[in-house]
Amino acid sequence: MSNLQQQLLVVDDEPKIRQLLKKYLSQEGYLVDAVNDASEMDQYLLNHTVDLVILDLMLPGEDGLSIGRRLRHQQNMPIIILSARSEELDKIIGLEMGADDYLSKPFNPRELLARIRSVLRRSVQGNLPAAKTADTLLKFGPYCLNLERHELTRKQKIIQLTSGEFSLLKIFLEHSDRVLDRDTLLEITKGYTHSSIDRSIDVCVGRLRRKIESDPTKPVYLRTIRGVGYLFSKADTQHSS
Repeated sequence: MSNLQQQLLVVDDEPKIRQLLKKYLSQEGYLVDAVNDASEMDQYLLNHTVDLVILDLMLPGEDGLSIGRRLRHQQNMPIIILSARSEELDKIIGLEMGADDYLSKPFNPRELLARIRSVLRRSVQGNLPAAKTADTLLKFGPYCLNLERHELTRKQKIIQLTSGEFSLLKIFLEHSDRVLDRDTLLEITKGYTHSSIDRSIDVCVGRLRRKIESDPTKPVYLRTIRGVGYLFSKADTQHSS
């Protein structure tokens, strides 16, 4: 899929940010529209299909976190958060909400572009048919990850995953019983230069655990190897019978 087929929506109450992103991202080949707040966004989405939302946290009326939760629940849409609040807690909350990435203001437009490309690439790849020569069903315990349909199911019930969660779970399943460090996981899933204190993998692991573990505080599948990284095991004696 080319950039020209991808529609971006900027939700930000700062006119200069809206103008900057519309001009810059349009020059990079994307279709870009921008709105001021949640009300304008909702009206826009009634009549348009959007591939990714660039969402400010501090908005008049409904705040960005609330908007993000709605978008995830209603449309499972890729989201990149922009925020003038650079505190680590705000970033973690944003990622916990289900955002695919988070960038603090002020930001370099080129860095935002790299993150947009990474998120859209994961989203597009997740919706492409898997290669016929590869296994399209990855199973563990009572779960099945369908690579062709981009779905995780448990006893035929679909469990919603973000594009980041899907990519991370796929990596763990394809490298089960091997310890993967955070840097390796970031490089594979993000595809761009990252900070040494990037917590997005840890946050995504936490979200995955809440979706696949009976007790996320005592994980059976996705375990932390302290000081190293994570180990995924397909075996689960609790569900083997």
